[in-house]
Amino acid sequence: MKNKPFRLGITVGRFQTFHTGHEYMINKAIELCGEVGIFVGSSQESGTLKNPYTYEMRRGMLQKVFGDRVKIYPLPDIGVGNNSTWGEYVLQNIAHRFHRAPDLLVSGKEERRLDWFDGVSVQLSELYVPKLIDISATQMRAHLIEGNLEAWKKYTCPALWEDYEALRQAVIAAKDNLETASM
Repeated sequence: MKNKPFRLGITVGRFQTFHTGHEYMINKAIELCGEVGIFVGSSQESGTLKNPYTYEMRRGMLQKVFGDRVKIYPLPDIGVGNNSTWGEYVLQNIAHRFHRAPDLLVSGKEERRLDWFDGVSVQLSELYVPKLIDISATQMRAHLIEGNLEAWKKYTCPALWEDYEALRQAVIAAKDNLETASM
């Protein structure tokens, strides 16, 4: 915790499914911040092609990879889209869990995140981690559906390899459910 430039860093993601790009991003937060909070978006949603895993499954993946180096919390959708209202909602959740505002948001540079904190009430630094690993959760779900273990392993932390079959079965069970409430 000592000699890190930020006290509290946060990252927000659905992690459907967790991959090495997510791992790289969260490790950057751990490197820079004394404390790291991971907020699992669309935490109320599961059983769909876009969101096959429950919050508990995603939390379990994150805990296996990061242990006590992070704190993990659910972040249910509120149906407002990716805008400053969402940003205020995220900040309220952080304040509720940590009793203070974050110093740093660590994320991938996705268009939909760029205006989350426009005009919000908190001064917040943002670090956009470049996409050095060319993978997406959508591609990872496809690897699971196809049963392509080697491609999946290439982009998955070895701590999760023993969960392959359970993760695969959850994606297969959800693959035909195209309905989703997540933004």
